[in-house]
Amino acid sequence: MRIAVEGCAHGELEKIYDTVGLIEKEQGIKVDLLICCGDFQSTRNLEDLNCMAVPPKYRDICTFYKYYSGEKKAPILTIFIGGNHEASNYLQELPYGGWVAPRIYYLGYAGVVSVGGIRIAGLSGIFKAHDYHKGHFEMAPYTESTVRSVYHIRNLEVFRLKQLSGQLDICISHDWPRGIYHHGNAEQLMRFKPFFREEIEKNTLGNETCEDLLNILKPSYWFSAHLHCKFAAAVKHSSEGGEEKVTKFLALDKCLPNRRFLQILEVGEDISSQEDLKLIYDLEWLAILMLTNHLLSVKHVANYMPGPGGTERHNYTPTDEEKATVEERLGRNLEIPENFVPTVAAFNPDTDQKTHSQPAAQINPQTTLFCDTLGIDDPLRLLMILRKQPLNLGTAVEMPSWNDETINTEDDEEEATVVPSGEADEENPEGDETFVSFSTADSAENLLETSTEHLSVTPPVKRFRGRNQALYSTPEES
Repeated sequence: MRIAVEGCAHGELEKIYDTVGLIEKEQGIKVDLLICCGDFQSTRNLEDLNCMAVPPKYRDICTFYKYYSGEKKAPILTIFIGGNHEASNYLQELPYGGWVAPRIYYLGYAGVVSVGGIRIAGLSGIFKAHDYHKGHFEMAPYTESTVRSVYHIRNLEVFRLKQLSGQLDICISHDWPRGIYHHGNAEQLMRFKPFFREEIEKNTLGNETCEDLLNILKPSYWFSAHLHCKFAAAVKHSSEGGEEKVTKFLALDKCLPNRRFLQILEVGEDISSQEDLKLIYDLEWLAILMLTNHLLSVKHVANYMPGPGGTERHNYTPTDEEKATVEERLGRNLEIPENFVPTVAAFNPDTDQKTHSQPAAQINPQTTLFCDTLGIDDPLRLLMILRKQPLNLGTAVEMPSWNDETINTEDDEEEATVVPSGEADEENPEGDETFVSFSTADSAENLLETSTEHLSVTPPVKRFRGRNQALYSTPEES
């Protein structure tokens, strides 16, 4: 499979796709997959732009909104992780991953998928020690502090990734693994980036959690970005059987002229005969999410993971029986449903002005379906409940395309009507919640490929599991 790897996208999706297209034309090849290593900037509109942790003068809507609105279609199946320059409010709607636009898939806080027989794991964000052990407590609209802490890596996601077994072909992180420079040409790196020298000599450059994961997971490839330069390395791992395994590391620059921001690699088997490449859930990863759901925290306090010597389970590598349970819940179908729906109005360059404030948090129907299927919790929904915030449900909205026609994800979809919070009708006589109604009885099922459950935002009752009850109690109760 031919994979294009991009460093920091910084919102320049149109330029990245154009560059890949130019390479395809010049070399007479077809690229099957694009992987972006963070700072993707999936800003749908100016409200999203205000949720990015950058000074206002550097905020640029760029071109993602064109793929979100349907003005353009992604020419290549695209996978990305989050970095430290993101529309964090949008990505928080998809903590376990999901489609941010047709053919553009976010891996979540951490995630594992397969495509064309290649197993890919990703970890979003950057490492900051003071937030590493905390829960996912941030929620839009953000403060000056939480607009940054929201993209800091948490120990829960690292713990979950450490439970993986079997072969991983590719791992993606925004941060570099700490110490990776010892396995490549460090002198050349320091000549190109002289201000790295002190950190390299002290062995503090990069992310210690990624270093740990690299040595545990031993993937065939590891891709990163963040430091805005190209760097390659080869990490040799010893194994119990005496065989030496090698991880090929590659970091790339940001998307700018005359910068080394893109690399084409051939990984795995040739899939040129496949016309429609699909993303597949990783069964082991789904089982890990289900088994560790009780470890989830949304509180602004330390949340430590279990380990050897304690009284509770600390090894969550799933058994065959546990994986079979998850497979049964998915109806033995691991293909990731292409259930993207637009949930807010897209940026319109002709009418939008730069006076928007941050939006309120909202729930994404993709996450609701995913969590209900696995029986796990959406951290954003838990936060909204605990803070007594309206459970705004992101729904398919009517957005004018560039020929003033309504954009739908399917040709035969019926138009969705959003009834705002506080507005009463016959299904909501008290006017006390926001929900979605459709003009046909089965449109909601078609839209999200779900069963008979109506898309209400009324959440199921939280089933507290022993050790975690205190984590979800309100501040007054704890």
